[in-house]
Amino acid sequence: MLRDLLAQVPLLTQLAPASLDGVAALMRRHRYAAGEVIFHQGDPGTALYIVEEGEVKIVLGSSRGDEVVLALFGRGDFLGELSLLDGEPRSAEAVATVPSVLWILPRDAFTSFLTAQPQAALVLLAALSRRLRGADGRIHDGVFLDVRTRLVKLLVELADTRGRPGPHGVAVASRLTQGDLAGMVGATRESVNKWLRYYAERGLIRHERQRLIVVDPERLRAELS
Repeated sequence: MLRDLLAQVPLLTQLAPASLDGVAALMRRHRYAAGEVIFHQGDPGTALYIVEEGEVKIVLGSSRGDEVVLALFGRGDFLGELSLLDGEPRSAEAVATVPSVLWILPRDAFTSFLTAQPQAALVLLAALSRRLRGADGRIHDGVFLDVRTRLVKLLVELADTRGRPGPHGVAVASRLTQGDLAGMVGATRESVNKWLRYYAERGLIRHERQRLIVVDPERLRAELS
C-alpha cells in the first residue's frame, strides 16, 4: 500500500494518515529497467522521486566520460529534491541499478505540500544537511586517505547500510561494478581491482553471482585501525 511506503519516508513520517493519502493521490508510479536513466544531468527539475523497489544511483559525469557515484538510494529514500528547491537543472544523473519502481510527485504538488506542511520542510533541510555532511566527508577522505583505506571504508559502509547478513557473510545489496567502486572512492579501476583481489585472497571479501560478499565485516573494519 502506498501509504505504508510514504510513512517510511523521512520527509513524510510526521504526517497524519489523511495527509499521507492526500500526497499519495498526487503521485504516479513508474517502473524502470536496470540501467535505465530516471533523469539526466542538466534536465529541468520537474518532480520528486520516492523509491518503492530496487535501487537508484546518483552519478556525476565529466566531459571525458568519467563517472562518480555520489549516492545510492533504496526503498523509502527520496531523490531529486534539490532542483525543486532552487529551480536549477539537475546537477547529476539518476540511474536504476536494478529493475526498480519509483513514485513520482510533480513539482507543483511538491511545493504545495511544503507550504501546507512546514514541519516537512524542516525534515527536508535536515536530510539535505546530512547529505552535505556526507559529501564533505568524501572530500576529506579523498584528500587525506589512500586508495586502500578509502576502499575499505566504503566496503564497510556498504555492508553496514546496504548489506544482507547470510551464512557466508554480508551480501552487499547494491549491484556495483568495479568502475562504480572506483568512482565512489576517487581512484582508477586498476587500483580498486588490485585491492579487491588483495582482500579476496585474504578471505575478507568475495564475489558470488555478481554480488560482493563481505565475509568478515569486523576483520575488514579492523583494517581501518
